[in-house]
Amino acid sequence: MAVVVPSYKKSIAFTPSRFNPVAMAQSDRVRVLLVCLEPGQFIPVHRPGIDMTLLVLEGKAKIVADKQEAEIEAGAVVFVPAGEKRGLHAETRVVALHVVSPLPGETDHNEVMAGLARGTWR
Repeated sequence: MAVVVPSYKKSIAFTPSRFNPVAMAQSDRVRVLLVCLEPGQFIPVHRPGIDMTLLVLEGKAKIVADKQEAEIEAGAVVFVPAGEKRGLHAETRVVALHVVSPLPGETDHNEVMAGLARGTWR
């Protein structure tokens, strides 16, 4: 089913405890999320078996993309192939379009949940 989102801004939703992934669209091959982070929140560095593309729409963050670590801001595009490490740490409020393919499995989420439980992004 086709999805048209006239404005991503109406879907922005922050949570006080951790990053908030807001589902935008999904098929049997790809998932599109709007990821919302408050300053200091993070997606822990992990190494899932899925490709990821990230488009920063608002804010500034630090990204780990395999062997690279960089400061990114609105307009940045990041692609990380399956099996390479990735993680995001918000310096300001961040809103990003997060696209993954294929769909993540339980093992892909285990590292993220463990990092959140530890309270560390690396």
